[in-house]
Amino acid sequence: MSVTIKDVARIAGVSISTVSRVINNSKPVSPEIRKKVLDVIEEIGYKPNEIARTLVTKKSFLIGVIVTDIGNSYIADMVRGIEEVGKMYNYDILLCSTYGDKTAELKYMQLLNRKQVEGIILVSDVLNSETKEQIDKYDIPFVFLSRFSHQDEYATVTIDYIDASYEMTKYLINLGHRNILYLGLKEDVNSLENMKIKGFEKASAEEDINSNIYFANGYKIEDGYEAAKQIFKDHDDLTAIYCSNDELAIGVMNYCYDNKIRIPDDISVVGFGDISIVSNLRPRLTTIKIPFYDIGAVAIRRIIKELKKEPLEEKRTLLPFHLQKRDSTIKLNK
Repeated sequence: MSVTIKDVARIAGVSISTVSRVINNSKPVSPEIRKKVLDVIEEIGYKPNEIARTLVTKKSFLIGVIVTDIGNSYIADMVRGIEEVGKMYNYDILLCSTYGDKTAELKYMQLLNRKQVEGIILVSDVLNSETKEQIDKYDIPFVFLSRFSHQDEYATVTIDYIDASYEMTKYLINLGHRNILYLGLKEDVNSLENMKIKGFEKASAEEDINSNIYFANGYKIEDGYEAAKQIFKDHDDLTAIYCSNDELAIGVMNYCYDNKIRIPDDISVVGFGDISIVSNLRPRLTTIKIPFYDIGAVAIRRIIKELKKEPLEEKRTLLPFHLQKRDSTIKLNK
């Protein structure tokens, strides 16, 4: 038969409530009694019933994490940060992948609530209204992480996209580029894309350069490839293409390779994000490094701080970004 809490109490010569206090660390117990109980637990191999323990302590030590696709390298980096910091504070992670299915997202929200998670981190392109309604019903900490959109009413961890885009554009200008095209996505007012465009336009206006904006039909590699076909057809004087994410940049670089357009000799190409693959490209891609691991780590740390009633920073936590200068850009002769 399995060992029970009654067995621990009998062997240790204490009450069941005292054993419960030691296990749950709920009320003070003298060091001598605590040691005695813990020694008996180790000796007879007692394992507390986690479900019952959760009901008593109201703590599951579980954090729910919902992602679109764990196969995306940047999401994997975020999850690694979430998991490693969670372990430091004795929290386990329940990971759910929706593959972009909003019905699955709602289903996992409900599942995590039934599992009595103490907080939820959602990594998704957008936060739809149905998910908002669901999370607003739960009285637990929530953090929304995205590369593509922001929601001011919910906590998030991110970078300053306006400053990052401004810095990238200034970098190209300082290399001597005066004909720059921004390749991005046309999105709604909550899109981080709009922040990138603001940074691009701000730097362009300061230097009065010839700037263009072109919208791709999506954000994947194949969308960048298709966009490049039209861009090179309509523009023969470009010296640099600034892509709003690395996937688009890879697509543009692939098109250039297939059409014998040399990078960076014929045209400079830059991206945004620094996903894992780009440092292995040839030429290596110049891009803005988003600290995905740190974003995940800070997100779960925020949830744990909220659970512990510790002081919290603003809902929007900004982390440093870094301009990764690599081989896909060249300084022009003036």
